[in-house]
Amino acid sequence: MNEHAVVIAGGGPTGLMLAGELALAGVDVAIVERRPNQDLVGARAGGLHSRTIEVLDQRGIADRFLSQGQVAQVAGFAWFPLDISDVPTRHNYGLALWQNRIEQILADWVEELAVPIYRECEVTAFMQDESGVAIELSGGRSMRAGYLVGCDGGRSIVRKAAGIDFPGWDPTTSQLIAEAELAEEPEMGVRRDALGIHGLSRAEFEIRDGEVVYSDKGLVRVMVTEQQVGRTGEPTLQDVREALVAVYGTDYGIHNPAWVSRFTDTTRQAASYRKGRVLLAGDAAHVHYPAGGQGLNTGVQDAVNLGWKLAQVVRGTSPESLLDSYHAERHPVAARVLRNTMAQVALLRTDDRTNALRDFFAELIVVGESRRRFGAMISGLDIHYDLGDGHPLLGRRMPDLDLDTDHGSLRVYTLLHEAKPVLLNLGEPGSVELAGWADRVLLVEAGYNGTWALPVIGEVSAASAVLIRPDGHVAWVGDGNQDGLADALTTWFGPPAAP
Repeated sequence: MNEHAVVIAGGGPTGLMLAGELALAGVDVAIVERRPNQDLVGARAGGLHSRTIEVLDQRGIADRFLSQGQVAQVAGFAWFPLDISDVPTRHNYGLALWQNRIEQILADWVEELAVPIYRECEVTAFMQDESGVAIELSGGRSMRAGYLVGCDGGRSIVRKAAGIDFPGWDPTTSQLIAEAELAEEPEMGVRRDALGIHGLSRAEFEIRDGEVVYSDKGLVRVMVTEQQVGRTGEPTLQDVREALVAVYGTDYGIHNPAWVSRFTDTTRQAASYRKGRVLLAGDAAHVHYPAGGQGLNTGVQDAVNLGWKLAQVVRGTSPESLLDSYHAERHPVAARVLRNTMAQVALLRTDDRTNALRDFFAELIVVGESRRRFGAMISGLDIHYDLGDGHPLLGRRMPDLDLDTDHGSLRVYTLLHEAKPVLLNLGEPGSVELAGWADRVLLVEAGYNGTWALPVIGEVSAASAVLIRPDGHVAWVGDGNQDGLADALTTWFGPPAAP
């Protein structure tokens, strides 16, 4: 029987990101993945939002994605584009990059970190006790772990076996999506009719002058709304053929599909992200319509919030109660995503009354403060964890400042590459100290004379010191003194070491 400190069920973007976070923290982690490789995912999700690019930048791997994708303004609400180029972030854009490439880059990173992936098997059952989780795998194999994290998708076996409720709303629309060859030249572009929204385009594309330009050859990407809602099971090429005929009057001779999938506006969220030694992240914890491209991004950010907390509990640095903050912080974030995607589905309906509403909504959302607010929401830049009252930075993402140090200019996000907490002193050298936390928190003395600006909020007052968690969120802000610093250090990074 193989034993690991943490076993992750599912090797998609969320599971891979979580594995990387735990490996950086020195935790013995393994992934159980039913697919033989990352190539079988297809191109379901198509991009990374600004905050996710920041998160990858915090780990020093953003360039791997940027080199393979197309930088563009990808944020949108109900298909209204939202330009975030004036939002205060180093990455004030999105990245067009299909999920199969995203997964492969993450898988290569995880391989560099020596994380084992047990392929072509999946978790079928488990039993937890006070010391760990006994896990049964397909094929009669077994495994034991200190903690089990379900990153196994919307139909999560881990969530179901844990008995965690998954309340929400049933589907009102269903769409098939596929990449395949067509014998006939199709009617490219988007079509809106009484049934819904449909689209045909080439699978390969590039960004030119900020615009998406599709290839004139290769596989065709098909999206077509189904007449019947509520069908279950894996969709087939025949399903796609029938749906195309119903909308276009022909199936265009579709054949040789690379993959076929179905998505709906089913909207559900796990009642709890944790049950004892079992936790959930990504689609296992929340599912929704893919409007705005938020699903993959939310899952990756779940992983970055959970990883360092779980690592500290595994290592005994922090009490197990720290894991409760994972649900407390990430459940509201996903709940907001669920609400905004339901709103988008309502605005995407094709009846005359909804079209009238869209016309008026378009005048509000694409300009000024509304554009910036909605853009920051969709791109994840406005996330604010409730860490109490205080400086506007508290609980928000730390801006990637260009710092002046004794060793030259240094970016804040460079300090987070090893996924360790940072106490950044921007006041008088020696004016803050770590005492009993020097073994786990990096103290950096630096200077910064520029402005402090946050998405939506705008400019905020300068901080003399900032305690930055490994996920890049601010846990404490100093105002020329150390008031509250010891409490924040204890809360997030455990009690001080004995002198």
